[in-house]
Amino acid sequence: MMLRTPALFGALLGALAAPAVAAAADRECAQSPGKVIEVCVFTRDGGAFYEVSRGGKPVLAPAPLGLTFAGEPAARITGLTAARRDASDTTWEQPWGEQRTIRDNHAELTVSLAGDTALNKTFDVTFRLFDDGLGFRYAYGAIPAGTSVAVTDERTAFKPVGAYDAWWYEGLGQERDEYLYKQTDARRITLAETPLTLKRTDAPKQGEGGLYLSFHEAALVDFPSMLLAGDGAGTLKARLMPWQDGTLAKKTGPFTTPWRTVLIGETAGALADSRIELNLNEPSKIADTSWIKPGKYVGIWWEMHLEKSTWGSGPKHGATTANTKRYMDFAAKYGFDGVLVEGWNEGWDGDWIANGDKFSFTKAYPDFDLKGVTDYGKAKGVKLIGHNETAGAVPNYEAQLEDAMTLYESVGISQVKTGYVRHSGTILDQQGEKQWFAGQYMVRHNLRVAEVAARHHVSIDAHEPVKDTGLRRTWPNMLAREGARGQEFNAWGDPTNPPEHTVILPFTRMLAGPMDFTPGIFDVVHGKADLTRRGQSTLAVQLALYVVLYSPIQMAADLPENYEARPDAFQFIRDVPTDWEVSKTLQGEIGDYIVVARQSRGGKDWFLGALTDETARKLTQKLDFLAPGKRYEAQIYADGPGANYVTNTTALAISKKVVTSKDSLDLDMAPGGGTAVRFRALD
Repeated sequence: MMLRTPALFGALLGALAAPAVAAAADRECAQSPGKVIEVCVFTRDGGAFYEVSRGGKPVLAPAPLGLTFAGEPAARITGLTAARRDASDTTWEQPWGEQRTIRDNHAELTVSLAGDTALNKTFDVTFRLFDDGLGFRYAYGAIPAGTSVAVTDERTAFKPVGAYDAWWYEGLGQERDEYLYKQTDARRITLAETPLTLKRTDAPKQGEGGLYLSFHEAALVDFPSMLLAGDGAGTLKARLMPWQDGTLAKKTGPFTTPWRTVLIGETAGALADSRIELNLNEPSKIADTSWIKPGKYVGIWWEMHLEKSTWGSGPKHGATTANTKRYMDFAAKYGFDGVLVEGWNEGWDGDWIANGDKFSFTKAYPDFDLKGVTDYGKAKGVKLIGHNETAGAVPNYEAQLEDAMTLYESVGISQVKTGYVRHSGTILDQQGEKQWFAGQYMVRHNLRVAEVAARHHVSIDAHEPVKDTGLRRTWPNMLAREGARGQEFNAWGDPTNPPEHTVILPFTRMLAGPMDFTPGIFDVVHGKADLTRRGQSTLAVQLALYVVLYSPIQMAADLPENYEARPDAFQFIRDVPTDWEVSKTLQGEIGDYIVVARQSRGGKDWFLGALTDETARKLTQKLDFLAPGKRYEAQIYADGPGANYVTNTTALAISKKVVTSKDSLDLDMAPGGGTAVRFRALD
């Protein structure tokens, strides 16, 4: 007979409630909740490896794991010492987003590994498996507290099984993430930014679906951004944006890395609808998120790109009190929440990119009355959206950050657009050393801006940013980012964005998170004869972008007079929300076409956006996403007769019809065209 003391009984209960822990075998495997994805971890020849299968078929061949530290050789991994298993099935609600309620259903496997060096003597790798992919990260919990370490290599690699096409652009380019994608055999990848999306090209067996993969990371905090280097044979190895001295990451023990993520689906749309990035981030650190508001805005911005006004002071200065009030009048008349004003603050004169340390973020030009403008907006229900262009002079911005956010809070500015227009690799830190745009230094800086802004109830729309990794869950005042070629390239790019660009983004850049693309240009041509110097889309595309390219803050980017000249088309922009109950990618192929539907948050209406590339395309779309038994008025904004992105960009056909969930809708898209639809609930 065993005597169970209270202490012993409590220990037994605690053991029953804890995740299962066992001495590890030579090989440890785990499956996702629906037994779709399986990962196995093992050691051999002095290394630790993992492999991934889907439906019993290999997806990722064995690839290495682990980090290497300065001052010691690459560790030999001597074995798996323990394995712990856990599972979770919960739901959580976003304060704003593409989907209100998100399910987090995953299985978890943590393996402890032993190595033969001091810093790799023992470390953990945790895998979280979802039915649509997985994430894994390293935890170096045995490094003593306060011990400084330098990461010199990340051995993580991805080895797709089979032949793939990839959509990518070269990493470490001077223009950061603002490049056009190229489609190549995945074996031709040299150094790619993430998200990196692949489509399997070897013919599937009869009855099998296709296979799409996307590699990225989640919860990027105090660590450099990850790129992927190809070896010419299909293997993709993690490469981190380094410090000037070649160190990749500077950490203090103990520490945990960001998650490395793999999305896996049979369709491109399955990647777009995955919520793994968000689920791998921590819950919000902002207790009260009621002040964080999505919405739509206009602004003094496009007119500068068209050279109708200037950022700098002088006779053509755009950011004047009078001009801002004109935009606020327009915003109030048509139901917009805010007005963005660029060029309001001192520092824009001369070569501002070279002289970013001259910017003031609290002193306005004499012809701009900050308090007068914000008071004027308050009376009309319109907020001023602040703008902080830093030109990459980060020390100057950080020195003023607290004062700037205090000022903005005092006058009622609750959103600020930041900018870092400077060649990557030339951003200067406090020691005068050059930094990459998404190295550890800039990752720390971007989070500091969000934290300081949050204390003052200010949200951030970051341009030239560190890429999103789902961190908007933890810091929901990080509303949107740019991080790709946006609309501004259609004003002056050489070349401008081709039609395929916006049907590549949903399956590549947009997998990271919301993008402030700034859609809604009605005067696509804006006086330019050369196709590569002006917008390459139809008017219907500019409407559909509000649905296809998600952002909680959407800009109506064109000049007010161009909207008032086309009130028929402008009505869709006025109607479309920026906060959603649910989002569904209904059809799509990377670089060819896409159809997306979203339901307004807390409402009954649905909105649909469809885009094609330079090829005219007819699609039939089932409306089974609509509520059964309910009638809707479909307000359809389609390409008009003769519309195309080359010679007839403005032809638009607007029609209405009553539909139900049992109906289908024919989408007839012109070359470089699209369709936008509002389904207004009648019942």
